Amino acid sequence: MSALTVTGIRITPVAFADPPLLNAVGVHEPYALRAVVEVRTDSGITGLGETYADEVHLGKLRRAAAALAGHDVFALNTAFTAVTVALAGDTGGDAHGLTGLITESGTVERVFSPFEVAFLDIQGQALGRPVADLLGGAVRDRVPFSAYLFYKWAHHPADPDGDRAAGEPDEWGEALDPAGIVAQARAMVDRYGFTAIKLKGGVFPPDQEIEAIRALRDEFPTLPLRLDPNAAWTPATSVRVARALEGTLEYLEDPTPGIDGMAEVAREAPMPLATNMCVVDFPHLAPAVAAGAVGVVLSDHHYWGGLHRSRLLAGICGTFGMGLSMHSNSHLGISLAAMVHLAAATPNLSYACDTHWPWKTEDLIVPGALEFRDGSVAVPTTPGLGVTLDEDALARLHEQYLGCGIRQRDDTAYMRRLRPEYERRSPRW
Repeated sequence: MSALTVTGIRITPVAFADPPLLNAVGVHEPYALRAVVEVRTDSGITGLGETYADEVHLGKLRRAAAALAGHDVFALNTAFTAVTVALAGDTGGDAHGLTGLITESGTVERVFSPFEVAFLDIQGQALGRPVADLLGGAVRDRVPFSAYLFYKWAHHPADPDGDRAAGEPDEWGEALDPAGIVAQARAMVDRYGFTAIKLKGGVFPPDQEIEAIRALRDEFPTLPLRLDPNAAWTPATSVRVARALEGTLEYLEDPTPGIDGMAEVAREAPMPLATNMCVVDFPHLAPAVAAGAVGVVLSDHHYWGGLHRSRLLAGICGTFGMGLSMHSNSHLGISLAAMVHLAAATPNLSYACDTHWPWKTEDLIVPGALEFRDGSVAVPTTPGLGVTLDEDALARLHEQYLGCGIRQRDDTAYMRRLRPEYERRSPRW
């Protein structure tokens, strides 16, 4: 087969409605931002990728796109090198508060990822094979996901400056106590059939979140449970919570900041510790392994450099006996398709993946390719990613981006506008 050469790349930022989901650094704004990457080739095949759309990140994506012009989509190694050169010395502006330190190599990984996914989408279409086949072949035909619970307000409040009126209550309702969390979980499990449950914590004092987990256990006595306070606790508090929830959690995710803090907790905790905050780049793996800080790594192809490099991460986790799950941020259908293909082709993915899918009400792919049934998504078997871009939806969500005024995810700033007394602290308890 002759080379498939990049003839053009279009990057389109979009915004989609997001509920007021609370976390350790604030609350989600009314819109979440994503960028859609479309890579066109001289064969007429176009591949899709999806990533973050914060303004600084968009600038890096555009520089990378210029460096990939004329590139062979099968030459992924030299494509990665080209992006590395284009971004040399540039590490600033990508963090939003719920991920760890971003190194220069980590910046390259985050920028390269959507282009690699799009290149693989093109490869699959050209070969007539699904992306999972390009990653070694699917070892499962369905990928399980967990219900992702959040403390939340019933609706977005009015901005004090008067720029935005209060929003309408959403279908999920308020969840500010254990009863609200259990009701949310019951609605998600009944609708999607999830067979694992994760609670985003770090919002209320630890004893209240312990109570919520115990209430979930009473309601769902057989489902695996997880708690993620996003490093909101000191090591001492983390150990206390871990002991209180012994036999209840399958893992405790990022209870405290940093590899050293996690290692201190891991020595005392009766369940594995998971992370997507202290191990977010390949240089973090060696010190984490040496310290015994992490039992489960939450992979995320958006910041591990794409699908092939996420498979490399999986191999390292297997070598050192660490479990593997998959992290999620607010995402749309292109990202879900990439996650499903990656999960399908990763034999040692030992836990159900996270997803924000239930929280979104808008998308930009043609419906029908990806559906949740019994808590899982069937792996697409059509060529490439198996999803088709809805051009009208893309245009509408781009107009929404232009009009919403949000250019950088900042959960803390939004919370402070609504609750001026709010103080961000890590750890908080």
